[in-house]
Amino acid sequence: MNDLTAQKSHFAFGKNWLDYADKIDEPRIVQAMIDLQRLNKAARFDGKSFLDIGCGSGIHALAALRLGAASVTCVDIDPDSVEATTRTLKRFAPDSTVAVRVQSVFEMSPENCGQFDVVYSWGVLHHTGAMERAITNAATLVAPNGVLILALYRKTPFCGMWRHIKKWYTNTTPSRQQKFMNGYISLTHRLMLLRGVDVEAKIANYGQSRGMNYYNDVHDWLGGYPYESITPQDCFALMQKLGFDREYGNLKPVSKTMGIFGSGCDEYSFKKS
Repeated sequence: MNDLTAQKSHFAFGKNWLDYADKIDEPRIVQAMIDLQRLNKAARFDGKSFLDIGCGSGIHALAALRLGAASVTCVDIDPDSVEATTRTLKRFAPDSTVAVRVQSVFEMSPENCGQFDVVYSWGVLHHTGAMERAITNAATLVAPNGVLILALYRKTPFCGMWRHIKKWYTNTTPSRQQKFMNGYISLTHRLMLLRGVDVEAKIANYGQSRGMNYYNDVHDWLGGYPYESITPQDCFALMQKLGFDREYGNLKPVSKTMGIFGSGCDEYSFKKS
């Protein structure tokens, strides 16, 4: 059985985030701030402690700082992600004091890490290899009356297919990854054109979606392994069991073709009872 705390058992997200980190600019940061505040309906960030589990490029840790977080802690299983976050913070918040370290959510506990007013993990815990255990562990890190913000892949009838694709993509060569990515992009662009979507405009304005980059996101989606997913109903039931109340949910609309080209994430915010 793979060691879930070892980066080698996961897709190399960090290399993708290092590439994206060089593209971060002020408009992307502003968009990240808008989206982070939208997800935190329970409280503002002013004076709060903020934990980013799976910090990636560091853009959302930076957004939390700019929104007034008193302390920010960033962890990621991938050393390249930790490097990307460190670069981002040095570039845009050189005078800030932020704890950034290589660590798995499975290695964290209130005893060795403390608890935080806001625990944030966007699109991460479904890649740990044990999603429910990861969510449960993250929940223990939330302080009383604190907030847990999550984004998790929606379960669809095509999740089994995507699990096989992602496992292959993660373990194949970079050249084959690029060929597959090109084919996927070509196919999805044709579908968008059939639906009347202006593809060039969508790519150009993609930064309005959490400040992200289109091509980095495609690579992230195709390679996201381990891969699990969950229905909103199961997520709500789990969080209620863990002692959390639902504060906010941004759920994907259901369609007959949902999941064929990717399910995308449902966004959640829960307050600790």
